[in-house]
Amino acid sequence: MQAVKMYTTSVCPYCVRAKQILKSKGVDQIEEIRIDTDPAARNSMMEITGRRTVPQIFIGSTHVGGCDDLVALDAQGGLLPLLNAA
Repeated sequence: MQAVKMYTTSVCPYCVRAKQILKSKGVDQIEEIRIDTDPAARNSMMEITGRRTVPQIFIGSTHVGGCDDLVALDAQGGLLPLLNAA
């Protein structure tokens, strides 16, 4: 299974929802990068993604986007193949 990395904050309901979705698909480990406690991580996230909002989700080297993007990817049947890509 691909590594999952997520930029988050402590009080983000969309981050919680995204984690629930990923766990329901068998993801047991998510590397969380807290941008509310690490300003450098926020700057890095914005440089990489061009976005200011959390969560920002990466599966392997693919930037999925935020929670809505994750939900849309799952609805299109693309989430599991991406998670299980070699």
